[in-house]
Order: sequence, then structure tokens, then C-alpha cells
Amino acid sequence: MDSKRPVTFSIAVPVYNEVESLPELYPRVRAVMENLGEHWELILVDDGSTDGSTEVIRSLSAEDNRVRAVIFARNFGHQIAITAGLDYSRGEVVIIMDADLQDPPEVITDLVTKWREGYEVVYAVREERVGESWFKKITAAFFYRLINQITDVSIPLDTGDFRLLDRKVVDTLNTMRERHRFPRGMAAWVGFRQIGVPYKRAARYAGETKYPFRKMLRLALNAITGFSYFPLQLATYFGFVCAGISALAIPVVIVLRLAGNQAFFGQATTLIAVLFLGGVQLISLGILGEYVGRLYDEVKGRPLYIVRETHEAIESD
Repeated sequence: MDSKRPVTFSIAVPVYNEVESLPELYPRVRAVMENLGEHWELILVDDGSTDGSTEVIRSLSAEDNRVRAVIFARNFGHQIAITAGLDYSRGEVVIIMDADLQDPPEVITDLVTKWREGYEVVYAVREERVGESWFKKITAAFFYRLINQITDVSIPLDTGDFRLLDRKVVDTLNTMRERHRFPRGMAAWVGFRQIGVPYKRAARYAGETKYPFRKMLRLALNAITGFSYFPLQLATYFGFVCAGISALAIPVVIVLRLAGNQAFFGQATTLIAVLFLGGVQLISLGILGEYVGRLYDEVKGRPLYIVRETHEAIESD
């Protein structure tokens, strides 16, 4: 990559109720980008904030024409806000990061260094996670290892959405308009030259996490159903297991009944078998329902998000 060629960098940041972090985020990003000496823009996607973040974003955009405000009509979710950041980006390089400063802006320099070496996707790898509970660390580690086992997509372990994407990668991702999105999996699926950069994930600068267990579970379901048929195959596996148990049990039960074994008289055994098979069937229907529901959402063809207002930056030297 020719480091002398002028390049515009887009930093896309989804924002949801980060009124305390934004005044710290902006100067740190500005310092890093001015030190790089390249053209840049900061895209702040307001995902329906209710704590005053919207007003802060408008103010930053008015003060610096390199700050672009994209304000949603309501809350559409973190993954959709990332998508909007990619859609509105104009740079040859796009960097995705969170607004809570757990992704230190200073790591951008390391990401850019690898991009200049010719890599088209540079993802940040969490060597250490400060301020996160043991439960979140364990479940995150289990999830990444599980998704790599049941899908054909190799998602790097211990990574999030903090990454650098070359324009050709962004253009490819922008053609993928599925509603139930898992951007880090999509970035792995498209291929291109990829490499990781280790970093220390910081504690939240202020506020509370926007990813409670319920949202983490939903994201995991989106990842699994978006990149794997394994849950559907589970129904088949359950069917074979039940059929196998039944085939083995029939002659055993016949022999024991003929021998007068009282354990197999009455309805208890029948009820247990019916409840077990009913549970397997309901689980299978639930799995099918998850996939059918996603098909229904896609068929409706609604837009991924609705923008209430934008504050466009003026081209700056």
C-alpha cells in the first residue's frame, strides 16, 4: 500500500446513551487521526438515544465539519447502527469502534499500520478485558469456540466489532442486507487478507453496559442461525437417537414383561416416553420457528433503519 497517497479514513461509531463518553471520545479520536496526518471523518450514528447524546452529537457536528451525525428515528440496535456507519462512510478505509471507549482510539494507529502493509481487514484481538465479569468472559470464550465448531466461517477468537475495513471490503458488506446481522461474522465470511492486532480492552469510561445477557443471547442466536444449519440438524440427530433407543428398548421391554417384571406395568413408562418425545418435538419446532421467523422478516423487505436527520460534513483539507 502506497503510504504517500492521500487517504480518507472514516471512523464509524454507533452511539446509544453515551452522553458522558462522547466528550472524551471526540478529542481522543481527533488526536489520533491528526497524528496520522490523513484526511478523516467521524460518523456518529445515534441509535435512538434518550439521555442527551443526540444533542451532544449535533453540537460536535456543528463545531467540526469532520464530524457527521446520523440520527435514527428510533432505536434499531447496535448491529444495525454499525451497518448505517458503513453505509454513510466515504473513506477508502473504515474503522468500526464503540463509543464507550472500551475500544481505545489509540489502537487505530496499530490497525492502520497493518492496513498499510497490505491487509484489507485488521481486527483487534482482546488480550485482556478490564472491568468485565467472569461470567461474560467465560460465555464469550465458549461462544466463539462453539461458532467456529458448527460453522464453516472461521471467526477469530476474542474479537469484537472493533476493526479496520478496506473500502473494497466495505462495498462488499454493503451488498449484504440481511436483517439479523452479525457484522464480525460477515467480515470473516467475505474473506480478503485479514490479520489481528492485540490490544488491552479498557473498562467502560462511563455509564452501563448496553449488552445485558438477553441481548448477548440474541446476538449469539443471530450468529448461529446466520452462519450455520447445525440447529436444524439437531432435530435429525434427536430423531435418530430416539428411534435408536426405541429399537433397543422394544425387545428388552418384551422380555421383562414376559418375565413378570412389575416395573413395566402401568402407564408411568408410557407417560415418560410421551413427555420425552413431546419435548424433543417442541424443541425441534422452536428451532424451525427461529429460521422461519427470519425468513418472514427478510420477505417483508422493510428498510434496515430509518434516519430522522443527518448533519453532513463539508469536505475539508
